[in-house]
Parts: sequence; C-alpha cells; structure tokens
Amino acid sequence: MLRFGIIGAGVIGGVHARTLARLPGRAALVAVAGHGPDRARALAAEHGCDWHATARELLARPDLDAVCVCVPSGLHAEVGEAALRAGKHVLVEKPLEVGLEAADRLLAAARSTGLTLGVVLQHRFDPAARFLYDSVRAGALGGLTSAHAEVAWWRSQGYYDSGQWRGTGRLDGGGAVMNQGVHTLDLLQWVMGEAVEVTAHTALLAHRGIDVEDTAAAVIRFDGGALATVLATTAAYPGRTARLAVHGDRGSAVLDDDRMAWFHTRADGDSGDPYGAYGAGDRSADLPLRYEDLRDPTGLPAAPHRDLLADFCEAVEEGRPPLVSGEEARRSLALTLALYASARTGRPVRPDRPGAP
Repeated sequence: MLRFGIIGAGVIGGVHARTLARLPGRAALVAVAGHGPDRARALAAEHGCDWHATARELLARPDLDAVCVCVPSGLHAEVGEAALRAGKHVLVEKPLEVGLEAADRLLAAARSTGLTLGVVLQHRFDPAARFLYDSVRAGALGGLTSAHAEVAWWRSQGYYDSGQWRGTGRLDGGGAVMNQGVHTLDLLQWVMGEAVEVTAHTALLAHRGIDVEDTAAAVIRFDGGALATVLATTAAYPGRTARLAVHGDRGSAVLDDDRMAWFHTRADGDSGDPYGAYGAGDRSADLPLRYEDLRDPTGLPAAPHRDLLADFCEAVEEGRPPLVSGEEARRSLALTLALYASARTGRPVRPDRPGAP
C-alpha cells in the first residue's frame, strides 16, 4: 500500500483525497499541506490525517511514498521536483506545467531519481475513450481523415476572481485551452497520433481582468495527413458538454460527455454506398461499455480519477511508467503551447520544433 501526501488543499486537492479513499488497501492518505492553513486543517480533519502549513514540512516526513501535487499549474515543476528530490513518487495535476522548460526540468528530475512521475489526464481511463483508442489502433475506422474537438463551457467572472492565480499567464499558463480544453486536446492527440502543425486564433471576449484567452479556435494537421478543428471556450453560456468526433474512411465515432454517443464502421467486404450509409444507424448502444455514474461532490466522474490513481500505484509497484507518464503529458503541453504560439505570431507552428512554443 502506497502512503500519500497531498500538496495543495483547494478544490482539486479534495478530489485527490476522496479518490485515495476509494482505493482501500492500495493507497492511504497520510498528510496534506496547503498554502492556507485553514484549508489544510479542514481537509485533514475530513479525512483523518495529519496536516502541515508548508510543503517542506510534508516532504520531510519519512512515512510518505508518494505525493499528489495539486498546486497552481505554474508551480508544478517547482513542487514536483522538490518532492522527487525528497524521495517521493509524484502524481501531478494537469497540465504537466505551463512551459516546456519547466516541464523538462521535472522530467529530468524523475529520470535522475528513478522515481515515478504521472500526470492527471484521467479521461484516458474513460471506457468510451479507451474503446475508441483501441478501435482506431485496430483499424476499425480505417485511415483517419478528420476530427473535431469541442469544449464549449462557461466560467463566470466570479470563477476567475475566486483565486489570484486564476487567469494569470504565470500560474494558470493559459485559459480555455490550457485549463479547460487540455483534457479533450490530450484525447485528440492520443487517438489521432502525432500533431505536426497547428494554426490558431485566441481571444478574450466575455471576461475582464485576466491575461489569458476565454475563446480559442485552431486547425491541427497530424502526421498521417488527417486534419482536426478545435474549439475551446469558457464564454459559451450556459455551457455544453465536451465532445470529440473522429472520422475515417471506414467509420466514425463521437465521444460526448465522456460517453460513446455515436459509433459506426463499415463491414468487411462492404464497399460502401456512394453517398454514405446514413440510414444504417448508430451502433454505440451495442458496444460493451459500462460507465459508472458515481460522481465526486465537484460533479466530476469518480471512476476515471480512481482508475488513474490505481494505475499510478501499480506503476510504482511494477517499476513501469504509468499510462499517463510525464512524457505523454508533455506532448499535450507542447501542442497547447504551439496553439498559443500560432495565435501570437499569426503563423503555423510545429509542436515538435525546439523553441517553437
């Protein structure tokens, strides 16, 4: 059983604490630390563990095996590296960091210490997302041709005013893409393969007093030639579900609100109607996908976080990388930063070009 500490006692720190409680016998929460001692004290009291006013105090404990880093995004590398140097395995919240230089310092620290580094991009554990990934790899959709990723959400002005770090370039790193859209962008690249070019525009249209975007639109070209469009916004009242549509020359699939909303593939030997198979219907209801409706008090589905944390524990025990490793999360970060670079320069940007973001 891995003994965990949590650094960061805000909303997401509470999610991690409740998730650890869903893994009895595999993980145990020993202590929490937070910038605000009242929050840390309250979270510790809720879960019957110790609390510390600083991360340094928590990291000095010899009875911790791993640490969940739940601080603002721009502090992930600083806190995560300190935890690794203290001999703790590290699970860091999304995104990996807000810049590639800081992200690479964190990755280097993990390599040099030989400890496990994982990142919370939990939607890779959604049953529908995993089925889509496996179906694409098995050729069920044929050659991939296009995709559309859409995160049309709403965040009030009060949301951005609720924390001094929210909506800042230094600690939040970005807006609708970096903070909200990163999960869907990660799934997009996970399913479609390596992104080789992105062209984008961003805007601040419905909020004030922040220095990041609340609306972004982009076109992404992938290594195999497929094209994708991306819309991410926190200015779409009252907010819609996140959606990912993937199309190929043998089939199409749509994930909506973490579920398979549409799935259709052309049968072997079927050359296909010249004008499509619109009357063939949706086959997603026939898929053996079970989705647990248990939700965290924040409204987040509980199972993906639980399964990601379970995989992280197994990775530590087995000495293997977790499914969402630091290197995997870096790819999503590089794509996000390339999107921002394109919007800033007005030119297409390659995510794999050194220094491009």
